[in-house]
Amino acid sequence: MPPVKSRPCFLTPGRVNSNYPLFVFLPGMDGTGQLLRSQTKGLETAFDVRALAIPPDDLNNWDDLADLVVNLVEEELKKKTSRSVYLCGESFGGCLAIKVALSAPHLFKRIILINPATSFNQRPWLRWGAQLNRLIPEFLYGVSSLALLPLLSNLARTAPRDRRALLDAMQSVPAKIANWRISMVTEFDVQETQLRRLTQPVLVIGGAADQLLPSVQEAERLVNSLPNAQKVILPNSGHACLLETDVCLFDLMKEQNFLEASVPNQEAQSVLIPIPMAD
Repeated sequence: MPPVKSRPCFLTPGRVNSNYPLFVFLPGMDGTGQLLRSQTKGLETAFDVRALAIPPDDLNNWDDLADLVVNLVEEELKKKTSRSVYLCGESFGGCLAIKVALSAPHLFKRIILINPATSFNQRPWLRWGAQLNRLIPEFLYGVSSLALLPLLSNLARTAPRDRRALLDAMQSVPAKIANWRISMVTEFDVQETQLRRLTQPVLVIGGAADQLLPSVQEAERLVNSLPNAQKVILPNSGHACLLETDVCLFDLMKEQNFLEASVPNQEAQSVLIPIPMAD
């Protein structure tokens, strides 16, 4: 992938498929966009994949960040206007995906929400932890990230290279920016009346073994609030479920009949191909 620019931008994790529907991935709180890599080989059999990268000094609020994403999508569509756009958000990116979709609902044909952090306020200890996190000196911040790793990932289901990638992504975000993004999810608020404006199909994916957020209950709440939503619960998956070796997002979309008939290669076998990492 190319280096991240000084403002939010799209990365192309695999090959460019300009004749395929556009798949836009909004990442978790790390903001790197790099953690989609284990899903790329499956997705690019049918999509032109872009991953949002948010710079590690970015202090945009929800509305400004949503506007930037909408602008990026519109720039992509100028290259080829007659294609569908699938919007996918994970955790922090799930909150952002809702904001983006509400800002420009006409742009998106399908929406996927994966363990969205819309339920952050349902865990009071996370708010207390966020307040304590502001007191941690910068030089100890990397150690605190290591302590959070078991909450973010079901380590038994995640390959060592992906555990390392998750830790590196977490440690790439300065403490000041991490605190800012935590404050954003703490204050995130979308009313049920707003959710009902999103009439396109929505797939909500929840990990039953999520130790960070009550993702199963939140999936149920969102499905009851969104007019055209369905849920799938992964019984053994943690919060960062896209990093787990047995989870293939493209296969999940096929199994749930979530793809448009025009999406190519629906019958193709999607294979997760490991990408080596330097130790």
